[in-house]
Amino acid sequence: MQQELLEKPDKDPNVETENVGLKRNVGLISGIALIIGTMIGSGIFISPKGMFEGCGSVGLTLTLWCACGLLTTMGALVYAELGTMVPESGGEHAYLMYTFNRNRGGKPKRLCIKGSRSFSRAPAFLYDWVALFIIRPTMFAIMALALGTYAVKPFYPSCDPPSIVVKLVTAVAMSIIAAINIISVRAATLVQNITTFTKLIALGIISIGGIVMICKGSTEYISEGFQDTNNDPQKVAIAFYNGLWAFDGWNSLNFITEELKNPTKNLPLAIMIGIPLTTVCYVLANIGYLAVMSKEEIMLSHAVAVTWGDRMLGVVAWLIPCFVIASTFGSCNGCLFSSGRLSFSAGRDGHFPKFLSFLQIDRNTPMPAVLFTLSLSFCLIIPGDLSTLIDFFSFASWLFYGITTSALLILRVTEPGTHRPYKVPLPVPIIVLLASIYLVIAPIIQNPGIQFVYAVIFILSGLVVYVPFIYMGIHFKFMDSVTVFVQKLLRVAPASS
Repeated sequence: MQQELLEKPDKDPNVETENVGLKRNVGLISGIALIIGTMIGSGIFISPKGMFEGCGSVGLTLTLWCACGLLTTMGALVYAELGTMVPESGGEHAYLMYTFNRNRGGKPKRLCIKGSRSFSRAPAFLYDWVALFIIRPTMFAIMALALGTYAVKPFYPSCDPPSIVVKLVTAVAMSIIAAINIISVRAATLVQNITTFTKLIALGIISIGGIVMICKGSTEYISEGFQDTNNDPQKVAIAFYNGLWAFDGWNSLNFITEELKNPTKNLPLAIMIGIPLTTVCYVLANIGYLAVMSKEEIMLSHAVAVTWGDRMLGVVAWLIPCFVIASTFGSCNGCLFSSGRLSFSAGRDGHFPKFLSFLQIDRNTPMPAVLFTLSLSFCLIIPGDLSTLIDFFSFASWLFYGITTSALLILRVTEPGTHRPYKVPLPVPIIVLLASIYLVIAPIIQNPGIQFVYAVIFILSGLVVYVPFIYMGIHFKFMDSVTVFVQKLLRVAPASS
């Protein structure tokens, strides 16, 4: 009886469970909105000072923004080929599973319930281990804390808001975003579309206002060019890392491939539109700031867009804080939307508890996966100091970006005849792989710290879980009872396909 419940929840004559599964509800516009909306958060509005501090000059800062956009575009095009070749949700998880988990006949093996006696699944499992416990929850927590801070700040104009207040508002915002993602995929994509449109309006106001001022002759700051360029390569590298952090989220669409309409066409198209558009927005926004403020003022300001609004918008300057809150809300929504799909894929392929892959039978949303990510993110906002986690985030992210890019190169050799609806030029993945190696090794050489030791230890600790539960296939009977309990509590069931 219990085993039957694992496969199908209690029958309700008024509920159809046979068609439980992810639906293709995300079109091209929503896909572009997910990419742009996840990448553009609060950073470009609050404090782009990291770029100016590292570069030293206006010219190098703008050049570096373009370089970051170019690198992320190339990385996303690598993922576009993988996503159209392996049209499954889960991003890196799906591509590493396909590439490394293969039998002698060359066919990918998906499930491993009894133990595979093979380490071929280890790359995908280690990615899941790090991404589900650190990368995705940290990304969501950082964005949500920025939202909470900005929402509370107007009530404490002369001092920093109390930490407990910020965290409570952050927790409420995270819960609302999770509820939206649980209620409906359409609701989540509608929120993403609206908030993306809102943040583009805000960046448009800053950019156009700056261009108008430049046309009026306010070129004092922008005309500095490469004056005061920093000659310290270590500081320039730190600026480059800050820029890449502002672009992170470029792979969000790959996590929801199974919900994307016509993915072989819309996935690469959304990438080719979304990331260059974000790059243009970042460059124009910086030009807008420099038309009104010096680079020294930008580096000193804790909320550049608000300072700009006070000088340019007068009585309607209050619009800018509202735009920042909406922008951050949209980034959090996009992050949780894609993160839930990774948990879903990891559970479906047996790397994590099976119930994480179950869908809510009334709404076809991955409720357990969303709640899992939400719970971990709650834990991360408690300490409040996320600086070490941010270093871990960047290190681990580019480590697995590089591994995933190498998977594409491996597939080019092992499966040259496999149909690829989109094929990226070969130099692109080579450049991305070399950049990934640099971005993993350079921080350790330039600023060695204990956090990188912790990062390596945590990644390798995944093998302690992998060996007994994946390699040997050990299964605890009480997990069946937990799965049945979750099914009954949340009204969830395995996807029909």
